[in-house]
Amino acid sequence: MTTLATLVTDRPAHWDERPAFRLGDETVTYAELDRATARAVAWLHSLGVRPGDRVALMLPNVTQFPVLYHGILRAGGIVVPMNPLLKEREIAYYLEDAGARVLFGWHEVTGQAQAAADRARTRLIPVEPAGFTERLAAFEPVTAPAERAASDTAVILYTSGTTGRPKGAELTHANLMHNAEVSVDLFRLAEDDVAFGGLPLFHTFGQTCGMNAALAAGATLTLLPRFEPGAALDLLERDRVTVMIGVPTMYTALLNRPGRTDHDLRALRVAVSGGASLPVEVLRGFEAAFDCVVLEGYGLTETSPVAAFNHPDRTRKAGSIGTAIAGAEIRVVDEYLADVPEGQVGEFVVRGRNVMKGYWNRPEATAEAVVDGWFRTGDLGRRDADGDHHIVDRKKDLIIRGGYNVYPREIEEVLYEHPDVAEAAVVGVPHPLHGEEVAAVVALKPGASAGPDALRAYVEERVAAYKYPRVVRVVDALPKGPTGKILKREIRLPELSQA
Repeated sequence: MTTLATLVTDRPAHWDERPAFRLGDETVTYAELDRATARAVAWLHSLGVRPGDRVALMLPNVTQFPVLYHGILRAGGIVVPMNPLLKEREIAYYLEDAGARVLFGWHEVTGQAQAAADRARTRLIPVEPAGFTERLAAFEPVTAPAERAASDTAVILYTSGTTGRPKGAELTHANLMHNAEVSVDLFRLAEDDVAFGGLPLFHTFGQTCGMNAALAAGATLTLLPRFEPGAALDLLERDRVTVMIGVPTMYTALLNRPGRTDHDLRALRVAVSGGASLPVEVLRGFEAAFDCVVLEGYGLTETSPVAAFNHPDRTRKAGSIGTAIAGAEIRVVDEYLADVPEGQVGEFVVRGRNVMKGYWNRPEATAEAVVDGWFRTGDLGRRDADGDHHIVDRKKDLIIRGGYNVYPREIEEVLYEHPDVAEAAVVGVPHPLHGEEVAAVVALKPGASAGPDALRAYVEERVAAYKYPRVVRVVDALPKGPTGKILKREIRLPELSQA
């Protein structure tokens, strides 16, 4: 039996005293992680958690995250990671949809979490650093991992296209184990490596390519709870980070940070970029400034996440996402799923060991997304003569702000709840730092008077901080097609391009 829990339980003995995770002056060795997760199993049993039960985890990048994540897996549970910035309505939706028995929530957000847990009839367990080790110590370790098959669901990660409510992608133990092993190979991770842990662990990229890949290699993941370029540079220097894992906005921020040359970053050998397209000028500038190789890749939550990458043993092309990873295939197809000629733009479809089991309790959505084993990404791109893939455009309406996905319809639904709003459309506008900024265009009901500031504040109170529209424009009417559908492609906001 090979499950994701074996990353902790089946390790070489000589790793025991090596640091698995570091947060400032705090370290957790591989042996300590093993003992802590075994005690977490007993804790989960006391809470009524049994194999197959869903357990939500809403924590920032702290050492308690991997302890509880792998404790849940060791107990045979299914992890439901959640962003600690979510608000009550969002938390309640995830808990209810997943049917989560327990929510481990960071102590700083227990107000929102408690209200949501009450609505969902989920038990909330606040987590705070003080006393966490002592709380675990009250339980006798349960060392044997629960019996689970490689094809069983290990993690449910919520994602969405540009329409509908978020869907839970069921990622199996086999999906995630394979992707972690592929990441080790791509990044050439080894026991003496120190990887940058600034990507959110609740997100698929940081979880698989950071946390689980580091565990698979016996490396150390040094955690940064909140990315800030100055703090990141300090961490890279202090812990002699060898592998940087980040999104384009991180590389842009580090490259443009005043005083970056004051830091000794000679240990850095490779930088991995994903989550959005990396501007060619940033890639080249970062390589020159930090004297390391930048490898850009591509993937989605539904592909665990890595699907394609610039492989270290192949010639890299700036602006390319490279070729399919081992165990996966990528095709470029037309609307009928027929292959398009080389160099022609089509939709990327992916098949392989990385493709999700399906969407949680959504068989129709699964059937629409996965056709004959091929996952329809909704992303447009082309393949060149060398077999390298190039993204031409992201999903039609998806906004990627600072590496986080913002789904327009979710924000539009909140706007429609405002009593003064008649129509709303949310779109992305270019932003020099975040890549894209969230913009809302709103038409009011007759006689209504809500202004941009009031509408912005209304949404800010109801969604995570990275989601609410910084730009709000009130118009007389939104452009529509013959059927009355709002035509986002005809919304023009040129003056907001640098908002």
